[in-house]
Amino acid sequence: MKPSGNTILITGGGSGIGAALAHRLHDAGNTIIVSGRRRQALEEAIAGRHNMHAVPLDVEQPGAIADFARRVVAEHPALNVLVNNAGIMRFEALDTARDLTDAEETVATNLLGPIRMIDALVDHLAAQPDAAIVNVTSGLAFVPLVDTPTYCATKAAIHSYTVSLREALKGRIEVIELAPPAVQTNLTPGQATRPGYQPLDEFADEVMALLSQQPTPPEILVERVRFLRFAEAEQRFEPTLAQLNEMARRARGA
Repeated sequence: MKPSGNTILITGGGSGIGAALAHRLHDAGNTIIVSGRRRQALEEAIAGRHNMHAVPLDVEQPGAIADFARRVVAEHPALNVLVNNAGIMRFEALDTARDLTDAEETVATNLLGPIRMIDALVDHLAAQPDAAIVNVTSGLAFVPLVDTPTYCATKAAIHSYTVSLREALKGRIEVIELAPPAVQTNLTPGQATRPGYQPLDEFADEVMALLSQQPTPPEILVERVRFLRFAEAEQRFEPTLAQLNEMARRARGA
């Protein structure tokens, strides 16, 4: 991925990982478009920054994504990088029948959202120089957190989808996966100050260092996520699963 001179769309760019990366990529000399559901958060993210633009979007709505893509391409024809970052994480109990609203909304946002966004922009991106798609997954794509099963399943699905996409677009669009560890953001209640989670600025700085490598690695893996990413390959999946879930429950006081 070219380090500067890009026009980059970041979904979920109003807060958390999306906003942190938007600011650093902007500082590196890129034009940034942030999208998300909350207009106020988007406006705060771009405040005082030339060449940062905010366009509200709810990725759960298929029609909204198609309309959004047409608008963004019309207003920013140089758009050449898409970062699929928007996501939600909900706690769910699997041991009894329940209302499936949380699960369905998670699939719509975390899985169908990126698929629809890629579909809406792939032809445009393929015609641009130095085009790239960055899909944000999670270390939980590789070792799941039992209390957030649908979130983990959607991230595992996007990991697999990204592998297929990389092969399908080889030579036309660079496809990169960014798999964060547990990071101090507002993704879940209390997470922004939870001990043991990676500070957001530290994470974003590490990601930028990895993105600056040439060639850019197909998987952006900060040091803290590697014990999840390679648990199965290193034949320690079961103990890692137990350790992860015990640590997470202790951190939440559950």
